[in-house]
Amino acid sequence: MVGLSVDLLGLKVFILCVGLMGNVFLMVAIAQTKFPRVKSFELFLLGLAAANLEEIAITTVFDVGFLQASSRGVDTWSCRSLKFLSKFGEVASIFFTVLISVFRQQKLSDAAKRANLPIYLDSIGSARMASGVCVLLATLLSLPVFAIDPKEPAGNATGNATGNATGNAIGCPPDFFQCSKSRCPALNGLYKHVFILVCNLLPLAVVTVTGCLILAVLLGQRSTVTPASVGRRSGGSTLRRSSVAVLAAMGLFQVEWTLYLILQLTAVYVDFAFRAEAELLISFSYTCISPYVYGIGNDLFSLKNFKRN
Repeated sequence: MVGLSVDLLGLKVFILCVGLMGNVFLMVAIAQTKFPRVKSFELFLLGLAAANLEEIAITTVFDVGFLQASSRGVDTWSCRSLKFLSKFGEVASIFFTVLISVFRQQKLSDAAKRANLPIYLDSIGSARMASGVCVLLATLLSLPVFAIDPKEPAGNATGNATGNATGNAIGCPPDFFQCSKSRCPALNGLYKHVFILVCNLLPLAVVTVTGCLILAVLLGQRSTVTPASVGRRSGGSTLRRSSVAVLAAMGLFQVEWTLYLILQLTAVYVDFAFRAEAELLISFSYTCISPYVYGIGNDLFSLKNFKRN
């Protein structure tokens, strides 16, 4: 188990480094090539990258600084604070993904009839308000972490952290909803089900529906090429490539969070140590890969883009 833990730690550190580079690069690319004329879509990407970075940074501290410190306990406040910050980044990343998917679907919906008329979220003021709502919801949905008993149940030691029998030092398990079978407050179960519904099931449903609508529009545009559309080929191809990137990121989101839900809903039948590590790797797959998908698909990682500036 020790060797497996070390191997998983090395894998997680590698994934986190890749994600750190991708999200930082995405933010720098937008800041260097788009400011001060940043548009709604770039603002949403900045929010997504910032949420990803926060989650990566806090989880790195959480995993390396506490979960691997099996010889000492963690005080309750530190454990709850790190859990809150980590959950906040995860939820904010999910909500910004939903916002991006809705925005792109609205941009493509009836584009031929609407021509160059803007949609509601094209306004930078509306985009800022929508981003603020995402941050506010992520904060509110993460706050109940402070009311959850963080004590690790006996017999569920994973090799990551162990609690002390004296003082305020406790184990700080990676499962945010974990509790012992003999002592599991109703709040734990209520928070878990509300969280899964609002932060996993509903976003997954919205992303799936908007993804299908975007795919239908892209396939329809491909089969109805007219001479008039050829004249607008440059702008149309840019929007199409960006939409394909969004669609690819949404597909990645669907796969990752479907697997995450399966692990959550089959928690009773899956070994805790395996489930905790698998959930962490699954959640970080989207956080670390999505910035590359968005950046490449929107030409933000292009060297020519930087040279022009």
